[in-house]
Amino acid sequence: MLLLENIKLALTSIKMNKMRSFLTMLGIIIGISSVISITSIGASAEAVVSKEFESYGMNSMYVYINWQMTQDRPIQYSDLILPEDIEALRARFPQDILYAAPYVTGSSETKVGRIQGRLSMYGVAADYNKFFHMDIVHGRMINQSDLDGKRDRIVIDEKASQHFFNKSNSVGETLTVTINEEIRELTIVGIYRKEASLFDQLDTSDSYTTYIPYPLLQSVDDATSYLELYTNGEKDQNRLGGDITTYLSRIKDKDPEFYRFESAELQMGMINTVLGTLSIAIGAIAAISLVVGGIGIMNIMLVSVTERTREIGIRKSLGARTKDIMTQFLIESMILAGIGGILGTALGIGIASIGMSIAGVAVIIDPFMILLAVGFSAVVGMFFGLYPARKAARLDPIEALRYE
Repeated sequence: MLLLENIKLALTSIKMNKMRSFLTMLGIIIGISSVISITSIGASAEAVVSKEFESYGMNSMYVYINWQMTQDRPIQYSDLILPEDIEALRARFPQDILYAAPYVTGSSETKVGRIQGRLSMYGVAADYNKFFHMDIVHGRMINQSDLDGKRDRIVIDEKASQHFFNKSNSVGETLTVTINEEIRELTIVGIYRKEASLFDQLDTSDSYTTYIPYPLLQSVDDATSYLELYTNGEKDQNRLGGDITTYLSRIKDKDPEFYRFESAELQMGMINTVLGTLSIAIGAIAAISLVVGGIGIMNIMLVSVTERTREIGIRKSLGARTKDIMTQFLIESMILAGIGGILGTALGIGIASIGMSIAGVAVIIDPFMILLAVGFSAVVGMFFGLYPARKAARLDPIEALRYE
């Protein structure tokens, strides 16, 4: 009953001084809303990055030459990854390497009638779409016969088909491109569709992404310095990448560090670490305003003690104990901070929701962060309200009654 009475007294005091109470809570509101909005935006950004990597292929990996170890000498043919090296890797890791092909790219201007455009060509092996989440809507993907015969085949984006041929299905049509200074007529064998990703939005080029048999892009022979892999998702990608590069170095009679790897999982982890660190750092800076808000609560509670000195004397003369007076003012400061925390949480969620909706990203609100924010604001109120409460509790009742 005494606790409820103290809560009623606290709420009455807050209502009597609405503007002063609001200004007192403002520091808490700003601090909590900043922390909630920043952590929510950070969590949403991490979710977006994870989704983008998953859509591309979380188990994709690149193996390449450690160029730092070739700075003091010219690159040698034996340094390159040869077809027999790829076969050796497949034989050594039959359950772990699901896709392997030299990573080769090229670009070319092309023209169909009066329609011009630029193509970004990626060399791929058979069944590339099965591992890298591509939807073939017409025709087929590059197959093994295309690779073995080095056939002039190409798979293009549905948007490219609309651009060049004004139709979504242009299978059987041809595109004239220049590859390694040689003009080639590539027959379209497939049309793919892929949802636009964040990475696509970051790409400011106006070229269309296409896929052709990788031998067409190799200028001299089948040797390569970059190898694209798709690996077993049940394995630890970092450990598997290390095993693959170590084995490749051994069969090539090279230094164990001569070949390196880069996995999508590792890249995603690095990006999420950076985003998480930024969120924590900015959130910590924003949390400073909580301390400022706590000081504001302490200040206003000291003023309140001074204003209500006679009231405290009357309560003590009527039998109120020291701890009762202390509890009364402590509860009042905690309620001020708690209300500020609730308002700050609502404001923070609103800011995060609006910001993410503008960016076209689904907002992620962590319930734990909300509970932590409100709880922390109450702790701030208790901590900074402790001194004013003790000061009120220690007032001499006779001196308090004489106070004017």
